[in-house]
Amino acid sequence: MSATLKGLSRELPVLIAGPTAAGKSAVALELALREGREVVNADALQVYANWRVLTARPTQAEEEAAPHRLYGHVGREEPYSVGHWLRELAPILEAARAEGRPAPVIVGGTGLYLTALTEGLAEIPEVPSGIRAESEARLAAEGVEALIAELDAETAARIDLANPVRVQRAWEVLRATGRGLAAWQAQTPPPLVPLAQAQAFVIEAPRDWLNARIERRFDAMMAMGALEEARANLEGWNPSLPSSKAIGAAELIAHLQGRMSLAEATEAAKTATRQYAKRQRSWFRSRMKAWVPIPPQGL
Repeated sequence: MSATLKGLSRELPVLIAGPTAAGKSAVALELALREGREVVNADALQVYANWRVLTARPTQAEEEAAPHRLYGHVGREEPYSVGHWLRELAPILEAARAEGRPAPVIVGGTGLYLTALTEGLAEIPEVPSGIRAESEARLAAEGVEALIAELDAETAARIDLANPVRVQRAWEVLRATGRGLAAWQAQTPPPLVPLAQAQAFVIEAPRDWLNARIERRFDAMMAMGALEEARANLEGWNPSLPSSKAIGAAELIAHLQGRMSLAEATEAAKTATRQYAKRQRSWFRSRMKAWVPIPPQGL
């Protein structure tokens, strides 16, 4: 473990960010075992009960070794957002303080969750289901570019336009409220955990090293039953569900539906994972400049 992660305060939560396959969960578990901390998930896909292998959730043995919270507790079709996550995290932090236990280690690769935690989250009204259906229909028929073209300039300049989920969310907010997402974010309330009251670290993984890890990890996932997990999700498959955004899920489902060979699906899933990791690294570089960089374990 990096020397930077030694001598930490028991009272302040430890935040571990990093791209997929960088070894975040192993770092968090080691900290938890060493210091008696709970591990709290900050990955938007690891909350779903229907994916364990494909989202690289901690194994059952790891969850038994130390307390793990907010993993696999959301149903396949249930709505879940960063707002839900913050509301569930708040009592976990408060309970640790009230009981005199070490603050938890919060770990994940969803930059939006971690920046909302440390910078605050705008209180945006819920988007009506009709507008959600409209955005999904527009995406399917016209592509993400059509939604981008209708965003307000301030929001378009701030969000990741290469991420269809973020674009769809911004379009829905504008359509539902008449105000751009950036305008809502300008009225953000104080954060749950200001960065000055946390011990925040981001794993900086070299691209070539990480890409090799992604290749090996996906092969390991397949050996651990990722295809069987996808088969269990085949009936009633709905690509528009947030739970269906698990990296590699669409490709394995395409194979099971006869639209791809297994080799093609595997390679496409690895490519999607590399692209996702690239987006994560870009987010961390632009939004987490004040976080302390640490090297990945084993490098």
